[in-house]
Amino acid sequence: MPERDEMTETMRMRPNPVRQLVYVVVTVASIAAGYFAYLYFVGPKAPPEKVETAEKTQPKPSPEPWYKKQTPPPTLITTPDLPIFPEPEEEKITPPERHKAYEEALPRDTYEAPTPPAPVAAAPTTPTAPAPRVKPDDTAALPTWQRYALPVPDTGTAPVIAVVIDDMGIDVKRSTRISNLGGPMTLSYLTYGKNLPKQTSQAATRGHELMLHVAMEPSSKAVDPGPNVLLTELDGNELRRRLDWGFGRFEGYTGINNHMGSKFTSDEAGMRVVMDEVRRRGLLFLDSRTTGGTVGPRLARAAGVPVAERNVFIDNDNKVASINKQLAEVEAVAQRQGYAVAIGHPREATIKALGPWLAEVQNRGFRLVPLTTIVKRLN
Repeated sequence: MPERDEMTETMRMRPNPVRQLVYVVVTVASIAAGYFAYLYFVGPKAPPEKVETAEKTQPKPSPEPWYKKQTPPPTLITTPDLPIFPEPEEEKITPPERHKAYEEALPRDTYEAPTPPAPVAAAPTTPTAPAPRVKPDDTAALPTWQRYALPVPDTGTAPVIAVVIDDMGIDVKRSTRISNLGGPMTLSYLTYGKNLPKQTSQAATRGHELMLHVAMEPSSKAVDPGPNVLLTELDGNELRRRLDWGFGRFEGYTGINNHMGSKFTSDEAGMRVVMDEVRRRGLLFLDSRTTGGTVGPRLARAAGVPVAERNVFIDNDNKVASINKQLAEVEAVAQRQGYAVAIGHPREATIKALGPWLAEVQNRGFRLVPLTTIVKRLN
């Protein structure tokens, strides 16, 4: 039976799963027994002892509280604010500490020109032919200020008031509101105003007279008078160049008056140049009298320039009640000397006060006139 013997031999050579499982179990049990015997006789390995450094033994300093790191609060300001219109002695403060004001401090005085002396009788002369008279319709032969003068009805013996509004043309909205008020008024536009031909044309259409408001040097360097200002340090050529620029800004004005100018209008050399240019163009000069030391009226008369002077600033206090008080002063001056020249500005309180006053003042026996009407009386 050789076949059977071969089969028996083959089966004997194959792996026996049961036997293999027994081997595995015995092996695992032996390893486990050895591990537990080691733990029993030797014990677990102790962890290495931690060596504490000097750093760890010293406690960390606690952080500084947040409120101690804050800077101390600033001290309270106990001094009053700087005035908007500083005087020369206050100019020690450096420019970065404050902004320049756009307007010079307005005088609070009421100015009335002294009574002129009685005219001296002229020496008898040989009669000559009278000078030719200018016909009423021949306006081309008239000086510029008369050509552009606003015609008004005869005022008779009634006291007359000319209201001049300076600083026109910068704040277009308020300038327009001023020109929409009754009148007639004389509106003086700053040479550096916006779109002056359009603004001035509209004002003239609404029945107002026009003037040119020329920036002149104030006494305080803390005040900004604007571009192309006339300065005492400039020579005659530069003054004429700046004046020529201003004269070309729009048409139809009767003359000029000074914007600020408390320093410049006291300077004879500079004002002589101004009067020469005003005379050459046939214009008039209104002295706003921003200083009592002005030489403007005297030099104007010497140069043959028609001149008038401001009597009252109506809005040196920008409050309706204060402006109404100044308007009452204007009426009082007009009653005393027969005329008054009032100057105001396109400010909110001025507009509110002027509206009702313009509507009522003629009912009290006064006549509103353009400035040229008073200039004709005085010159």
